[in-house]
Amino acid sequence: MSGGTECGKCGCDKGGKEVEDLVPDVKFEYQPMFQHATPVDVPYKKVDSLSAGVAVEEVKVKGATKKLITVEPWVLRELSKHCITEISHFLRPGHLAQLSKILSDPEASENDRFTALNLLQNAVKASGGQLPGCQDTGTAIVMGKRGMSVMTEGDDEAQLSHGVYDAYTQRNLRYSQMAPVNMFAEKNTKCNLPAQIDLLATSESKYEFLFMAKGGGSANKTYLYQQTKALLNPKKLEAFIKEKLQTLGTSACPPYHVALVIGGTSAETCLKTVKLASARYYDDLPTSGSDSGRAFRDLEWEEKVLKICQDLGVGAQFGGKYFAHDARVVRLPRHGASCPVGLGVSCSADRQILAKITADGVFVEQLEHDPAKYLPSGPLDSVSEQVVSINLKQPMKDILATLTKYPIKTRVSLTGPLIVARDIAHAKISERFEQTGVLPDYVKDHPIYYAGPAKTPAGYASGSFGPTTAGRMDTYVPMWQPHGGSLVTLAKGNRSKQVTDACKEYGGFYLGSVGGAAAVLAEDCIKKVEVLEFPELGMEAVWKIDVENFPAFILVDDKGNDFFASWNM
Repeated sequence: MSGGTECGKCGCDKGGKEVEDLVPDVKFEYQPMFQHATPVDVPYKKVDSLSAGVAVEEVKVKGATKKLITVEPWVLRELSKHCITEISHFLRPGHLAQLSKILSDPEASENDRFTALNLLQNAVKASGGQLPGCQDTGTAIVMGKRGMSVMTEGDDEAQLSHGVYDAYTQRNLRYSQMAPVNMFAEKNTKCNLPAQIDLLATSESKYEFLFMAKGGGSANKTYLYQQTKALLNPKKLEAFIKEKLQTLGTSACPPYHVALVIGGTSAETCLKTVKLASARYYDDLPTSGSDSGRAFRDLEWEEKVLKICQDLGVGAQFGGKYFAHDARVVRLPRHGASCPVGLGVSCSADRQILAKITADGVFVEQLEHDPAKYLPSGPLDSVSEQVVSINLKQPMKDILATLTKYPIKTRVSLTGPLIVARDIAHAKISERFEQTGVLPDYVKDHPIYYAGPAKTPAGYASGSFGPTTAGRMDTYVPMWQPHGGSLVTLAKGNRSKQVTDACKEYGGFYLGSVGGAAAVLAEDCIKKVEVLEFPELGMEAVWKIDVENFPAFILVDDKGNDFFASWNM
């Protein structure tokens, strides 16, 4: 040994001061990152038919009597089916109240009120239980937290998945999941599986669940920004938030529930918190931080973010105040060398529901089954009835001649035939066009509606059939318009400059419809549906539909005007 003093624990040659330096400054005390500090009152309803499969048994463990909650496997399957069905047709009362508030807000624009009224009417249609509120019935997501006293057969994920399968195959919902056959070829699974199922363990005596159905539009508006400590000052953060909020655009169907998360022990923790916060799952977090690194909601910044959303002027899809209903801002601990920031939304198809299994049975969050109570009692004077009727039963040149008379933002009502085609159909038509140089007449003779329907209920002309995101088809517009195709397109959300430029050069138009109102379109506007081409693609086939008084707005015209241009989306 040389010089130093043995540490007395392992016999190593370290001096006493060095040993002192190894003693931690903070004693171990476990504190969960996500704490329940401000209880939220969730209205639950007991489901008696499912509660029959839950029992309580007393067992001896090391001489002590413990109560175990036993759950039959079918309970999880039926609970999953029940919850997916509920969120496909019903919304939370708080969300509906926020839509109703827009109708009476003097600061709301006329287009805000039109969209809010349309979405409330859509909720009423969906509550009939036949047409889902949105044609994109989403990816099923289930998060479960099973307490140590809850006993199942252990195949929880399989049972929950089976319930998802039952809901999608037995209801008028859409199959959207694509299975990769190889790196490039895909095939629809035709049952909407797989679902995303995340199961966790807790020390509590209950099994808690969150069921979600996340559509592609809102899922695609989930962003991760890898930032640094430099972002963490008020001026820089506010400028950053304003810039990023504008990039959300309207293709995910506002008004939004916005979630912003700053920090995170990893990128995936940051983004998972975004998704859960947008569903108001973390509304019970503390509202201040601590030395331990707990997550908290910053209520001051929530107000700032909401104000930024209101001041953008984008509004509820077509200009105004209501780009967002509310905002959640969550601050998380972070590694000193990284600062992940996550941004995301829950859209107008605000689909989530809580459930729990306790010793007393099975309980499910009570969604609103009577959305009509949120509608105004009489006609709204503030929602203008000044609408331009567009006859689609005429040559394309005459349709264009009518549209060119009106400026962007003009509300129109469409009656006549539309061609429906989305991603895969466009890709197939373009591939054939590259080989033959010929576009089918139907893309030249009629406006193209970017959409994909849900299943059609018996006795209906159509299943839920709302617009999909226009931006995914942007590359095809400048390819087809020089050859007379895609001269009038109809969808939701903002488009790129290449579409605006093409419309100006070739005399085209882009019309926007209200995103999130698929049920009301199916029941009130779509009168006939037939497959034209690619029937093997299912909902991605080319369809021809006849519509009556189909509502839309002129968003891009033949003069180079773009409604969304001023927001840099």
